[in-house]
Parts: sequence; structure tokens; C-alpha cells
Amino acid sequence: MPFSGPFSSPFSRRLYLRLWLAVVAAVVVLTLAVGVAWHTAAEHLAAERLAAEPNGAPAQPPGRALLLLDAQGNAVLAGLATRVPTPPGEKLALRIEGEDGRAYRLELAPRQDHTPGHAPPVAAFWLRPPFGFVWMLGIVALAVALGMFPILRRLLQRLEVLQRSMKHFGDGDLAARAPVQGRDEVADLSRQFNAAAARIEALVQSHKSLLANASHELRSPLTRIRMGLELMAGEQPAPAFRAEILRNIAELDQLVDEILLASRLDAREADVGTFERVDLVGLAAEECARVGAELHTEAAALEVEGVAKLLRRALRNLLENARRYSQGEITVSMQRQGAMAELRVSDRGPGVPEDLRERIFEPFYRLPGASERAGGVGLGLALVRSIARRHHGSVHCEANPGGGACFVLRLPLPAH
Repeated sequence: MPFSGPFSSPFSRRLYLRLWLAVVAAVVVLTLAVGVAWHTAAEHLAAERLAAEPNGAPAQPPGRALLLLDAQGNAVLAGLATRVPTPPGEKLALRIEGEDGRAYRLELAPRQDHTPGHAPPVAAFWLRPPFGFVWMLGIVALAVALGMFPILRRLLQRLEVLQRSMKHFGDGDLAARAPVQGRDEVADLSRQFNAAAARIEALVQSHKSLLANASHELRSPLTRIRMGLELMAGEQPAPAFRAEILRNIAELDQLVDEILLASRLDAREADVGTFERVDLVGLAAEECARVGAELHTEAAALEVEGVAKLLRRALRNLLENARRYSQGEITVSMQRQGAMAELRVSDRGPGVPEDLRERIFEPFYRLPGASERAGGVGLGLALVRSIARRHHGSVHCEANPGGGACFVLRLPLPAH
């Protein structure tokens, strides 16, 4: 079991030190291995040369023809020259066997590259092979080790910052984010963490808002039901009281249904139904007939990929919203806009102020002056936007040229 007591080494707790030490160890091992291999190869070569010498005597090198000429170009001496082995660094000696059978010896002094009268410089033993090669590798290893430390330290510092950000986020600080530096894998990891953290924060805030508003919305019909029961005082309810209680119960049922649907749409992994080809024209015709709206379209069929019950719910919410506020006819128009199917629901109501056309899609938001008894709990348009986004579409509100509001739902058409 690894030691983890109070006296454990800090190297075991710092990833950048462990990585740096791993690099240093690899360079040291490489240096030693190359030095040993070079030294072994040198000894092996020396042994082969010694083995090639008969009876311990130096092997006789092959002879070469030699011709000595005078100034007039006449041959003075011709024969075979053979090098006589001498210690390294000493004079060069040649043995010449002339054509007349006589033997000669030619000696050449070693080359003098230094100032006359001074002995040639002799390198220190640690600079001569094999030590010089090992020293060179040691210097390279030291340079690599020193150069790798700041690089690894900078890399691991960014990981430590990301680790601290994740710890703060895990401790409950949902606003914690990691700084994004560079364009490498660490920066990409930071971006992914920030995106996931933003998504989680938005979901938590949405659920908090949903819970707070749902508790308020549930309390209103329950209060009205309780008051109605107290007013009856155990007597047979009047038809008006009975209708009011039934209306409040229906409102509660609708609220619970919409809250559950909103929760499933917010959870991306939740199963909301099977995606299939849905004919928007046929679906719109059925919903328009239910509320008495007019349908205008030039397409006989307009199919999209989606969940039929969700698309029906989105169109029904738009039509219910239009019927709640419209003071005239309600029209639904459909057309193809490039790769998108566009559905417009127009009414003749008071319209929506321009600065509130985005807020009306927030959960439980009602326009100023809207009464709870007008119907709805403020989740209808929020559900329409959630359904549109689940189908990779969009919805927005704009002014109706003839007065009122126009809600535009855009859904992608399937690729053929």
C-alpha cells in the first residue's frame, strides 16, 4: 500500500513534478545507455584489432608501390612501401623494399600545428573519449531537464486552475468558471467545463424558478376551492359553486400537466416521444377547426421530423393564447421558407409591446394587467419555445400588420 502519512513526499502529490522527474529520468537513462554502448563498442573494436595481430605483433598493413624521382624526373628509387606500426602521435615510418633487393627506411616527423618550441596541447582525460562523449550527453540532458520544467509547470498550473474551478462548482458555486487560455486540449477542456457549468446553472435556476412559481400558481386555485367549500358549509353546492370548483380543478390539472411537460423538455435525456414524419398542414387543419380559426396555405402537405403530440401541443397553445386575447378572427398561415417550414398564428388582440416580446416566453410570465381568471398559468408560450428548440426550431413574436400579435413558429424540413 503506498505511503500517505504526514511525511509523504510532495513529489507524490504534484503531477507536474512527477512528469518532470519522469522526463529527467528518461534523459539520464538515455545518456547512460548511449555512453555504455559507445564505450562497449570502442572496447570491442580494440579487441578485434588486437585479435588481428599475429603473436601479439601489430598486423602488417598492405604495401603500396613507391617511386622516388629527382628534379629532372628521373627515377631514383622504385619499390614497395610498407608502413611500420608506431605509437599514436609519433613519427610516421615507412619500410621500402627496392627493386634492387635492398631495404630502406623512411621516417617522417609528426605534423607540427603548434608554435615551434612548444609541445602540443593535451586534452584532459574527461574530455577524451569516452568521457568527452558522456559529458556532452550530460550537458544535453541537463539542458532538456531545465527546459522541460517551466513547460510542464505552466501546463499543470492551468490544470490546477481548472481543478480549483471544478471544486468550487462542486461545492455549490454554480457561477464558477475556468479561465480559457490557449488553443490546446487543456483550453478545450476548460471551454467544455464552462459550457457544462453554464448549462447546469441554467437548469438549476430554471427549476428553482419553476418550483417557486408553481407553488404560487398551485396555491391560488387551492385557495379558491377551500373558500368555496367553506362557503357551502356542508350544504349542497349551488350550480355556480360547483362550476367554479370544477374550473379550479381543471386549472390545477392543466398546471400539473404543463409543469411535468416543462420538466421533461428541460431534461435532454428524457423521452418525450418518437420522432417521425408529421404533416403540419393536416395537424393545423384539425386544430384550426377546433377553435374556429382560418387556415391559409398553398402547400398540400408540409412534413417535418418531430413528435406529433408535442407539435400539436405547441400549435394548440398558440391558438389558445390567440383565442384568449383576440377580439376578432384568428388566422393560421403556413409556407415553406428555404429549408424551414414557417407557421404563423395571427390574432386581433391588443398585441404585445416590443420590449416584452421575449419575456412572454419566460415560464409563468404574464403581461401587465393580465388576470389569472383570464385563463392560463403563464407556461403555454414557454412550452412552445421548449418544443421548438427540442425540434431544432424557433418561435418569436412580432406585430400583426392589421393589429394584434403574430407568433411565428419555424421548424426544419427533413433533408431529402
